[in-house]
Amino acid sequence: MAGLWRGYQRLLAAHPWKVQIITAGSLVGVGDVISQQVVEKRGLQGHSVVRTVKMMGIGFCFVGPVVGGWYKVLDSLVPGSSKSVAVRKMLVDQWGFAPLVLGGFLTIVGALNGLSKEEIMDKLKRDYMDALITNYYIWPAVQIANFYFIPLYHRLAVVQCVAIVWNAYLSWKANKA
Repeated sequence: MAGLWRGYQRLLAAHPWKVQIITAGSLVGVGDVISQQVVEKRGLQGHSVVRTVKMMGIGFCFVGPVVGGWYKVLDSLVPGSSKSVAVRKMLVDQWGFAPLVLGGFLTIVGALNGLSKEEIMDKLKRDYMDALITNYYIWPAVQIANFYFIPLYHRLAVVQCVAIVWNAYLSWKANKA
C-alpha cells in the first residue's frame, strides 16, 4: 500500500493536473457504483455501465477541472494556511462555490440523461435544496480540515476520497426518476 501511495505521489508531482482529473473522474465513478450496488441494490445484472461511464465523464470533464481549478483560485483569493484562514476559505467555498457546482452537476446529469430544459428545471426545483442542505452536513468540517492540513495539490484527491460517499449520494439523487 505504501508503494502505491509513493507511486501516486510521484505521478502527482510530475503531472498534477492530469492526475487530479483522473482521480476525480475515477472516484466519481466509484461513487456511482456504490450508489447502484449499495444504495439502489441493483445487483450486477441491473448495473448500468452507461450511467457509471457518464458519471465518470462528469468527474473527468467537470468535477476534476472545476474543483481543482477552484482550489487554486481560492488560495489566491484567501491566502495563507492558519486556522482562521481555513475557516474563511471554507465559508467562501461553501457559500459561494458549492451552490454553483451542485447546480451545474445536477444540470449536467439531467442533460446527459436526456431530460428537456423543463424537466431539468423541475428536477432542480425538486432536488437542489435537499442536496445543498445535505452538502452542509458533510462538507464544512471536511473543508476546514482540508484547507488547514492538506497541501493545495492534494486537496482534490482528499476531497474526492471523502466524496466517495457524497458521490454515491449525488449519483442516486441526480439519477432517480
